[in-house]
Amino acid sequence: MYQKIKNKQAKISVIGLGYVGLPIALEFAKQAKVVGFDIKPDRVELMKKNIDPSKELDSKDFEGCDILFTANVDDLEQAQFHIVAVPTPIDEHNQPDLGPVLAASRTVGKILKKGDYVVFESTVYPGCTEEDCVPVLEELSGLKMGLDFKVGFSPERINPGDKEHTLTTITKVVSGNDAEALHNIAHVYEMVIKAGVHRAPSIKVAEAAKIIENTQRDVNIALMNELSLIFSRMGINTYDVLEAAGTKWNFLKFFPGLVGGHCIGVDPYYLLYKAKELGYHAKMIDSGRFVNDSMGGYVAKQVVKKIIKQDKNPREARVLIMGVTFKEDVSDIRNSKVVDILRELESFSVGVDAIDPHASIEEVQHEYGYKMVEHPCGIYDAIILAVQHVEYKNLSEDYFKSLLSSSGLFVDLKGIYRCKIKELNYWSL
Repeated sequence: MYQKIKNKQAKISVIGLGYVGLPIALEFAKQAKVVGFDIKPDRVELMKKNIDPSKELDSKDFEGCDILFTANVDDLEQAQFHIVAVPTPIDEHNQPDLGPVLAASRTVGKILKKGDYVVFESTVYPGCTEEDCVPVLEELSGLKMGLDFKVGFSPERINPGDKEHTLTTITKVVSGNDAEALHNIAHVYEMVIKAGVHRAPSIKVAEAAKIIENTQRDVNIALMNELSLIFSRMGINTYDVLEAAGTKWNFLKFFPGLVGGHCIGVDPYYLLYKAKELGYHAKMIDSGRFVNDSMGGYVAKQVVKKIIKQDKNPREARVLIMGVTFKEDVSDIRNSKVVDILRELESFSVGVDAIDPHASIEEVQHEYGYKMVEHPCGIYDAIILAVQHVEYKNLSEDYFKSLLSSSGLFVDLKGIYRCKIKELNYWSL
């Protein structure tokens, strides 16, 4: 398979062209023939014009690529090596939503041929690929894994907004259902991954490796958030404490904040689900999730308390939220915990305006039913700097003062202004 792809006698397909799939498809398309498939025709049309709908890649990244962008399932029949890179979200009950990955499995199963390879990149709990996805492939294709086709798992490690740690510069974990599959899958990815690949001994190990990457970060951030709750009661700044503690060589540099997005805020729930299925209650992971999911509400309640201390009726108060995306310098609003702040404030009848230079007003309204404003309007009783976009990092205290009432509150969730604000009523985590 590797030799066929290298010699352009076989094609690669990538199913799902979002933050993960599109960079993979384009990198492979510089070395091989690629079919890029997405279920949304409007996104496909943009990519045909060298436009990344996610706004992560430049038009030059599309140059010199041998790729067919399509929303037509039949075009996938041209390929022999299929990469599934669709989202794996959670539902309203924080349970794994395998809908997208199972739908992608059905799509591939319908066109699967003898000798084909299917590699999943979507983050799932250990066992999902072989226990949930492979049966779908076998049922719809009438083929058997191992005997007729090969399967692998190679977890994505894309970090949206990060221009330093990119697809080609991050070691790629690869796995296969047998030694032959592992050999070919590893060599295929080595075509584009400059940092090299790590061959995991099994698909389950590769699945587990991915899911604990984000679970580890989630638990560590939860500790920082819990510390911030304690230090707030002590009247000391958490970032000042972390700066002092960080002078020791082995102190882990994690920081408090909102934990949203489609990775850290989601993946631990997949592990919790599988652990519960196996009869184990993962107490630390569960507690970390509770702490992090509570932070938006906590911030909003603190703001309301401080507004009341100003002898201001919350029903008459106005708050400006700066930043709505799940992290800095990206346009992605999926699972943004800033929305938790907004909704909690509105539950106290506080008037809220939200702005963001990267988020789409239309997408925010469609996803959350809230209409952002393009610019601040009038005077506010509090400003919450929720996302440290580059546009927000070097504003002056006078700028914030011009938007705040005389006793207004400036909330700096990431602590980037803690040494710069001298006159305003200031608070951070």
